[in-house]
Amino acid sequence: MRSALWVPIFGDLADPGLLASLASEAETAGWHGFFVWDHLDWRSPIRHVTDPWITLAAIATATEQVRLGPMVTPLARRRPAKVARETATLDRLSCGRLTLGVGLGSDRFGSEFSKTGEQLDERVRGQMLDESLEILTAAWSGEPVRHHGRHYTVDDIEFLPRPVQRPRVPVWVAGFPGNLKPLRRAARYDGFFPVNLEHPDQLGDIVSTIKDLRPQDAPPCDVAVALPPDIDPMPYAKAGATWWMPELPPHASADFVRGVLRDGPRTRSDGSHPHGSFA
Repeated sequence: MRSALWVPIFGDLADPGLLASLASEAETAGWHGFFVWDHLDWRSPIRHVTDPWITLAAIATATEQVRLGPMVTPLARRRPAKVARETATLDRLSCGRLTLGVGLGSDRFGSEFSKTGEQLDERVRGQMLDESLEILTAAWSGEPVRHHGRHYTVDDIEFLPRPVQRPRVPVWVAGFPGNLKPLRRAARYDGFFPVNLEHPDQLGDIVSTIKDLRPQDAPPCDVAVALPPDIDPMPYAKAGATWWMPELPPHASADFVRGVLRDGPRTRSDGSHPHGSFA
C-alpha cells in the first residue's frame, strides 16, 4: 500500500510555493503522492484559497517521484477541452506523474456552485462528468476529437502533445459508499476514492463490486482511502486499499502538515514506516 498526503489549499496553505516545498519534503520522507483539494471557496472563517492547477505545476517542478493531482476536481464546473490541455501539459511537466481525481463536487461546503451559477442538479452533473471523461479519454489519445454531446462540443481538435502516460492519465473516481453509479464509473477507469468510509468491511464490499464490474482482462483498480492520521490503515489494506491518505482538516496549518509528514508513510500494521520505502 502506498501513502500520500492529501492537502487542503486554504488559509496558511494558500501558497503555491509553500505547498511545493511541503511536497518536496514529503518526497524526501518517503511519501508516494501529494494530492491537493480543488475548491473555489470554503465556509467561513476560511477566506484564502489558492488555485490547484497552478499549485500542481509548482509541485511538479519541485519534485521528481511523488504522484500528484487534484483530489478531486468536479469536472462539471470545468470546460473539458481546457482540462484536456491542462492535464496533458501537467503530465508532461511531471514526467508522467499525474493522477486525475474526479467527482460530482458539492455545493454544501462553500456554495461554490450556486454562487457561480453552476449546475446544481447532481444527476445532470453526473451526465456532465461522464461526457467530460469521454472527451478527456479521446483527447489523451492524440487523435482528432469530434464530440457533439448534450453538454459539450469539441469539433475536430487534436490535443497534442499527448500526455506521457499510456494509454491515458490515470483517473480516480470519488463517490459515497452505497452509491452504485460512481462504482460503475470507477470500474471504467483506474481507481476509486470512497468518501466518508466508515470501516474496512465496507471497503471490502466496494472492492468486490468494482472487480465484478470490470472486464476480466482489465488490470486491478486502485482504491485510495482517506483516514484520520491516528487510524491504522492496514485493515483497509487487507480489504483492498492500495493507497492511504491521512485526513487533514480544512484549517490545517503548515506546521500541522509537517507533523503528519514527518511521521512518515505507514506500510505495516504496527504503524512503522521504513524511511524512503516505495513498496
